[in-house]
Amino acid sequence: MKRKHIYLAGGCFWGTEHFFKQIAGVVETEVGFANGLTPNPTYEQVYTDATGYAETVHVVYNPDEVTLEFLLRMFFVAIDPTSLNKQGHDEGTRYRTGIYYTDENDLPVIEKVYADEQAKYTQTLAVEKQHLRNFFLADDFHQDYLDKHPDGYCHLPKALFDFARKAKC
Repeated sequence: MKRKHIYLAGGCFWGTEHFFKQIAGVVETEVGFANGLTPNPTYEQVYTDATGYAETVHVVYNPDEVTLEFLLRMFFVAIDPTSLNKQGHDEGTRYRTGIYYTDENDLPVIEKVYADEQAKYTQTLAVEKQHLRNFFLADDFHQDYLDKHPDGYCHLPKALFDFARKAKC
């Protein structure tokens, strides 16, 4: 099976991870912290907003089943792309939105989807587009959090998870 990777910051990583896990063709997810300043940050350190990290989901997908373009379009469905450092009730730089890539060949697709989304708004999108500089896994407690705690807090409405489950590439 082919595997490709993209890193997406969509606010609180619990809901963002659960959202992407519902999409056919996504084969693995893990939550962590991307593009910050310090090595091996803890959740508590990132929570202070002093480390420069964004809560991020590493999405592994099979490109024979789902395209990067489709995943990015779904990403924009799940976020408010004009909100700076805030998604839902969650505020702080750790909750900023971003698309972090590792493969330069993905950049034209990222730019295309970003431009299409920007055309829908009069204000500039607040979504970062950057090469992934670093990514550190969050602790086990935060991995698959909404699977372990189905009634746990989430900034995304449950209907969005159903939407993702039924979405077709």
